[in-house]
Amino acid sequence: MKKISQFVLAFAVMLVTSVAFSQSTITGKVLGSDFNGPLPGVNILEKGTTNGTSTDFDGNFSITTKKASGELVISYVGYVSQTIAFDGSKDLGTIALTVSDVGLDEVMIIASVAVDRKTPVAVSTVKADQIELKLGTQEFPEILKSTPGVYATKQGGGYGDGRINLRGFNSENVAVMINGVPVNDMENGRVFWSNWAGLGDVTSSMQVQRGLGAAKVAVPSVGGTINIISKTTDVEAGGNFYTTLGNDGYKKFGVTYSTGLMDNGYAATISAAKTEGDGYVDGTQFDAVSYFINISKQINDNHKLALTAFGAKQQHGQRQNRHSIETFRNAPSGIRFNSDWGYRNGQVTFQEDNFYHKPQISLNHYWTINDKSKLSTAAYVSFGSGGGGGFRGVNKFGFDSSTGIGEYRDGLYGPIDFDRIAQENEDLGVNGSETILRASRNDHKWYGVLSTYQTDLTDEIVLLGGLDFRYYRGIHFQEVTDLLGGRYFLDDTDVNNPNRQTQVGDKVNYNNDGIVNWLGGFAQAEYSKDKLAAFVSLAASNTGYKRVDYFNYLDSDPLQTTGTSNFFAYGAKGGANYNLDENHNVFANLGYFEKAPFFRAVYPEFDNENINDDAENQKITSFELGYGYRSEKISANVNVYYTKWDDRTEFASFQTQNNELAFVNILGVNAIHQGIEIDFVYRPWDNLKLTGMASIGDWRWANNVEDVEIRDEDQNLIDTVDIIIEDLKVGDAAQTTFALGANYDVGPKTTLTVDYNYFADLYADFDPSDRGSAGPQAWEVPAYGIFDTAVRHGFKFGNFDATLTARMNNIFNTEYIADAQDGDGTAQGARVYYGFGRTFSVGAKINF
Repeated sequence: MKKISQFVLAFAVMLVTSVAFSQSTITGKVLGSDFNGPLPGVNILEKGTTNGTSTDFDGNFSITTKKASGELVISYVGYVSQTIAFDGSKDLGTIALTVSDVGLDEVMIIASVAVDRKTPVAVSTVKADQIELKLGTQEFPEILKSTPGVYATKQGGGYGDGRINLRGFNSENVAVMINGVPVNDMENGRVFWSNWAGLGDVTSSMQVQRGLGAAKVAVPSVGGTINIISKTTDVEAGGNFYTTLGNDGYKKFGVTYSTGLMDNGYAATISAAKTEGDGYVDGTQFDAVSYFINISKQINDNHKLALTAFGAKQQHGQRQNRHSIETFRNAPSGIRFNSDWGYRNGQVTFQEDNFYHKPQISLNHYWTINDKSKLSTAAYVSFGSGGGGGFRGVNKFGFDSSTGIGEYRDGLYGPIDFDRIAQENEDLGVNGSETILRASRNDHKWYGVLSTYQTDLTDEIVLLGGLDFRYYRGIHFQEVTDLLGGRYFLDDTDVNNPNRQTQVGDKVNYNNDGIVNWLGGFAQAEYSKDKLAAFVSLAASNTGYKRVDYFNYLDSDPLQTTGTSNFFAYGAKGGANYNLDENHNVFANLGYFEKAPFFRAVYPEFDNENINDDAENQKITSFELGYGYRSEKISANVNVYYTKWDDRTEFASFQTQNNELAFVNILGVNAIHQGIEIDFVYRPWDNLKLTGMASIGDWRWANNVEDVEIRDEDQNLIDTVDIIIEDLKVGDAAQTTFALGANYDVGPKTTLTVDYNYFADLYADFDPSDRGSAGPQAWEVPAYGIFDTAVRHGFKFGNFDATLTARMNNIFNTEYIADAQDGDGTAQGARVYYGFGRTFSVGAKINF
């Protein structure tokens, strides 16, 4: 027995020794070639096995292999994978992964992408793989809802009707850029996300720069910058087919193909998708076709050209009218209830809808002048065509929220009876229609050039300068879309052609153009040495507005076209980041800038005579302090901010007490936005990532405003009121938000994610027509929290790599109010939009 025991012991020692000698320990550090910084979360896999690990926040990794020699596959989304051979234990040193998209490095120069522990701004970045995992059937802005300072909702619930607020500022005052090209409307600053349906399919990364941001444009934004970087052209040839199915008839089918970088220097990528569905909200059916094309040419070592075109043609039903909480509770369809649609001849017909097509085309030229200097230029053009539906004539679409009854509706809370309206119009015969459907068109032509020059003055100092030129012509009119059974619609608003019997396609009510000329420039000096990085930037711009009115003035009247009203604006900002050591860094930034008032502030009366040439520039003062911590397991950030905004241009739409849509143009209002933001990422193990954030704001109006004009949809003056709002909370966005999330790699190709988001201190947006005297604080919407989850699994489909992604939002079907307009400071008086209940989607992608 003793000899047997000794033999077993000797065998075990030999076995362990053999295993030990067959293993190797490989270490290294992975950087991204595009910014020469560490890449956390890079996958390191021993080829031919399931043995793997990932890099920490500093890009470092260590893996104990199962064999003494073999190959490691190093991969990360958006970068070209590398395979490195090993033979015994070894330190591979620094490994630089090159971006997988041709020209992506150059795009990032124009797009002003912030770099961790260097650029002194508060920033959050979402990569393509997380967008794919978290998007599902959500609105594109909702991907950012776990970001500090962000509040994103579906608003009325129509396809693409989502909105986003950043630090309490709406999209009019948040710069949205795609590949560095601004997309905010040049007249009013708005962003309509339905114009960019399908953008999630071709986004390489989305970066939110809060506050002053790092964007190199002539005038920065107030709340922050949403920087969307699209995919360019893949280095390697290939493509994929993908499809997604979801609740309420959601269907999406798409394809992407890339030629790869060919021997002649050309590379091309094309992507297209078709999306349709019934919509979660009643009467919000939608249909969209999206596309993306990128063609690049490496002319020589110094010159590269890239042509990019993308857009989406879509149409969807809308829910424009909010309702009382009681109405939603009594309606048979509950929170899905929508009063803005009906049936005609058995077909769904929208009283309110949206249709638009906004292709954007840009030609980028990248010139490496010498080892120290480069010039990046983007020339772009955008042609927008479309608008939103509504009615003209007698309002037969009324709805009594207390009874659920409308004269032209099919029963309690029923849809609109368009057949009855059409029959009444038909019965009028030669008298024409008394009620029609129309579209408010907002077409535009937009041309621009952005050019950035960069030169290294020394090893530590970089000088940048740029020009920003834009020409914009907004074409505004209403057109008849449906006579609803009548022979014509009588319109007397065109002085050049009075009392017209208009037909479908004819212009009615108003017809005017808004022309915006913009010329701006900036100069920026950047210093970077050892632990310190700093910058100072100066910018100036001139905005010229001109208005052409084809209906209110005779063609022979010189007043038909105004002169140009010019507004000069300027700004200065600076900041610094100091890395205390390998773990700790601090940063600060501050700035003051002025920006031109919006177009409507200059032409408040919607005519060419009462012009506000002396409209005040908006004045913004902002500063921020931040602290960051990085270690092998955890990354965390804390920052505090203060923004003072004087002479703010505020344009808002709201429902009157008579359930009619009205608009208000508020000039000279001041606001203060301040708060603290915290976010972290913790990796207790290689296969588990925990995320979290907290954002606590204090956003208040700082003064009252007198003689504010309220107008209806037809631009007619309804009332002139004083607005008493000093010290009231800024509404329309949750001032307190929290988020927790977990990403768990169940296996090498399977990931499970769970997210919890909590929103509080959400105040209803005030009704300007009901704030003529000091009143109560706006109604505070009940706080709410929702859980979302998703799982992604990769597998082999024959010879192809494939993935399945399943997502469920609002797992527990929590009922909550996401948007509200105040009435009398109470829940009973408020009009609201409910957020969506439980929704789901399942998607598949096959790569070839």
